[in-house]
Amino acid sequence: MKGLELAERYYEAYGRKMLQEKFPYLAERAAVGLVGHGSECLGFDDELSADHDYGPSFCIWLTREDYEEYGQQLSKEYAKLPSEFEGLKGRAVSPHGEGRVGVFSIPDFYYGLTGLERAPENNREWMWIPENRLCLAVNGKVFSDSLGAFSAVRNKLLAFYPEDVRIKKITARIAVMAQSGQYNYGRAVCRGETVAAWLSLSEFIKSTISACYLLNKRYMPFYKWMHRGMKELATLSEIGDMLTLLVDEKYAPAQKEIIIEAVCQIILQELTAQGLTAGNESFLEAHTGFLMEKIQDPYIRSLQIMEG
Repeated sequence: MKGLELAERYYEAYGRKMLQEKFPYLAERAAVGLVGHGSECLGFDDELSADHDYGPSFCIWLTREDYEEYGQQLSKEYAKLPSEFEGLKGRAVSPHGEGRVGVFSIPDFYYGLTGLERAPENNREWMWIPENRLCLAVNGKVFSDSLGAFSAVRNKLLAFYPEDVRIKKITARIAVMAQSGQYNYGRAVCRGETVAAWLSLSEFIKSTISACYLLNKRYMPFYKWMHRGMKELATLSEIGDMLTLLVDEKYAPAQKEIIIEAVCQIILQELTAQGLTAGNESFLEAHTGFLMEKIQDPYIRSLQIMEG
């Protein structure tokens, strides 16, 4: 059973009744769901995932005021819920898996993921929150939120980066794609610098994947799942298969350079389709100036090309 389904069924079986009977005041104020760390929050969990941080459990989010008054007592009642459910054992917690489920203050929960107790309020705050941290804050599922306090922050994050920030991050990604893939990979191969060549490919792949998510207005998961998640992108998902070829040793460096250029052309076509650049120059770095001119915020526009 997928972790999200398990969490919701467990909540409906035990959690909802616990809130309604023992904390009637909170029953219409608490938000409940499963969001944050773990492959189950992305829907990517499988049989291998069940060996750690998996089991019947969910999150309860309270306003700071409600948490200060009821948090400790609610946590004790949450801990009393049956550990086994539908034949599944209790949650197996890894050394770094503590604190992923249970009772939380809404501001503290978001602070732990993004470094802010609320949604960002300006471009500077948005600029420096890593994509994967924002992904953690909007993944999973909210089962119940009558008050709406938890979802109010979540919905602002789901609206994605402000356009100036998105464009700046795209600019940084295509600059790295050009430098690592279109320029340095071939030079490293010619010099016989095998490690440098693989590092160049790695930088190219990471920046390409990030660019694909940004162009889809989706937050990229952390490295373990960033490639897997490309299958769910509305556009550019085919690039995921092309990147797989770059790590296949049966393809010679010259063939990989052709693949790199093909990937860059697809990215360029999408940039053009979104009105972010113009012209047919194949070297992606040539388009960074055009993108920077689209940025209205003086601070964001003043950042170095590869920042972001």
